[in-house]
Amino acid sequence: MKKKISLLAILALIGCKEDLVKKPDLLIERSKMMDIMYDMALLEAVKYQNPTVLDSNQIRPKQFIYKKYKIDSLQLAQNNVYYAADYKSYKIMFEAVVKRIANEKKRANAAIKLEQKKNNIRMAKLKKKKQLAKKVKDSIAALKIKKG
Repeated sequence: MKKKISLLAILALIGCKEDLVKKPDLLIERSKMMDIMYDMALLEAVKYQNPTVLDSNQIRPKQFIYKKYKIDSLQLAQNNVYYAADYKSYKIMFEAVVKRIANEKKRANAAIKLEQKKNNIRMAKLKKKKQLAKKVKDSIAALKIKKG
């Protein structure tokens, strides 16, 4: 991740002169490029947090991106340099991706909390049923002792 950030910073510095970077023949539209940046960030996070998940599912991050967006490495590199040439615009794109990740994290955390709440309710109901079953069993046993 640090290498990519360094590369992006270098590309941004090199690309500050817009006339040095020509528009790629196969331009990836801005919104699609942001989707690519988002997916790459997620895959990098997974790669560093739990690399066995990618290995066990036989996912190679770069190839996944190329296949999903129907692009190749050269097209991605050219487009990245092109967008990075306009540092302010590229920064806005990057900030939007970071915001999207933060929003998705909030949604995931909310879903986890909801699931935990549902599990707690299920466990409480199960515990109540067990207690009720025990009371019924104890009541039956008490009746048998009185009769006997």
